[in-house]
Amino acid sequence: MRLLRFARNDILVFLFLSIVMGAPSIARPSKKVVHLIPVGVVEEDLLKELAQALRDKLGVTVEVGEAVKIPKTAFDSRRNQYNSTQILQNLLTAGPSVKALSLAVTEVDLFVSNLNFAFGEARPPDNIAIISLCRLRQEFYGMPADRSILMERMVKEAVHEIGHVWGLGHCSNPRCVMFFSNSLADTDRKSDAFCKDCKGFLRDDVKE
Repeated sequence: MRLLRFARNDILVFLFLSIVMGAPSIARPSKKVVHLIPVGVVEEDLLKELAQALRDKLGVTVEVGEAVKIPKTAFDSRRNQYNSTQILQNLLTAGPSVKALSLAVTEVDLFVSNLNFAFGEARPPDNIAIISLCRLRQEFYGMPADRSILMERMVKEAVHEIGHVWGLGHCSNPRCVMFFSNSLADTDRKSDAFCKDCKGFLRDDVKE
């Protein structure tokens, strides 16, 4: 009985010190490190340019990882598209880096439930997101390729999804990068930066 009372007292002391001095910190994935994951074949130079743009615009550290295969289970033959939610789930099951915010990049056409297509998708609780370059390319709409336009759109969608992982919702300001792109015109109209209001909602550990 004496040992039992001693153990209980130890617990009470620990709880008291935790309240007074602060509980021991629990290591969490860093929101300021972005791990780019190519899903399928993605041009290496594009990933390098995206990595540099994210470093410049968000002040993050960016690492480019090894390419992973597109899961066959994500393909919907009726739509001829890939389910982005399924791809993200597959990446989580495979065990992406837990030390970084993971941003998957793919060339395949994506969709999510109840939408005809998706430029990207984010799962904030899991610290992961994905963007597709498919509908960001001029060629998709029967026009000549334009790398400059592709880069602008890619950066905007990447920042948008990272913003979601950082805890931001969609913004009503059509110029803010967090504005929901219902069409490519929305993406082209908005900037690649957070508006003043969205910056204010960012957590201290991810603010510039």
